[in-house]
Amino acid sequence: MRSLPSLILGTAQWGWTVDRQTAFQLLDAWLKAGFTEIDAATNYPINKNPADFRAAENILEEYIRAHGLQQLAVTMKIGSLDNMRSPEVNLAPSFVLMMAEEYRRRFDGNLRGLMVHWDNREDQNAIRTTLNALAICREEFGLQPGLSGIARPDLYAAANVELDLRFDIEIKHHIFHSDYERYGLFHGGAHRFLAYGLNAGGVKLEGPYPADSTLLARGGDPEKLAGQLERLLALLPQLNTAFVRPPIRTMNHVGLVNAALHPGIGGIILGVSTPAQLNETLDYWRNLQAFEYDDAWRVFEAFRTA
Repeated sequence: MRSLPSLILGTAQWGWTVDRQTAFQLLDAWLKAGFTEIDAATNYPINKNPADFRAAENILEEYIRAHGLQQLAVTMKIGSLDNMRSPEVNLAPSFVLMMAEEYRRRFDGNLRGLMVHWDNREDQNAIRTTLNALAICREEFGLQPGLSGIARPDLYAAANVELDLRFDIEIKHHIFHSDYERYGLFHGGAHRFLAYGLNAGGVKLEGPYPADSTLLARGGDPEKLAGQLERLLALLPQLNTAFVRPPIRTMNHVGLVNAALHPGIGGIILGVSTPAQLNETLDYWRNLQAFEYDDAWRVFEAFRTA
């Protein structure tokens, strides 16, 4: 079987379109399938409801404590001060160290990484102080440093010259858009790029969209992508008859092929909402391990960059 990027369970919808019971079921299925990596953030879910601030991490902590787990690999993204999609962040060194201590207490040995989230700063010296704090977290606590949603990757790259931290870097990456090139200064090193948003925020190849669908909950408009979807659908018949392999039938399949076979991506964050979606995703993941889909990836890459 071919080697593919690692899989990571995302929690962005927990406490919003994914309730506590469903999140527990997802974790049950995730562990049963032999996976341990989980991605979370202080401001999940970002649903603009202050009462739900930190709801996702609360659900995760409850599950960990109820099961006495120590084998998970949780990455926490920090900096955001609310879940209102506000640009305000706190990434001062004292705050970074404080959050590291808090999450070590809450998640025990399950905490694997600490990641800067949504930084719009233009001050390279301030960015360097944040990276110094991440370096302390790595040296003293063994936490993997990371970046997500960074406005100025160039300033982060310059600030990291002396520290030489090896980051996990989360990027939005789907068939219509990718942030991979925006982080070009980090290519070719020991950094690990993690793709999220594989389904373009919940886009379907064909509707309809239920009222509680992820796309509509996030304020998306299916009509805006109608033309691109039509072009994408026109590509699939040839891809699905060219070889004897399971067909590409859903946006999830497209997203998995598009991310899993990208040579620069080392991990994929799954934003599944139900155990059925998770199981279907893992089933198709096994197809990617067993069958040849490189031609489909090349077609999707050309589609995205056209």
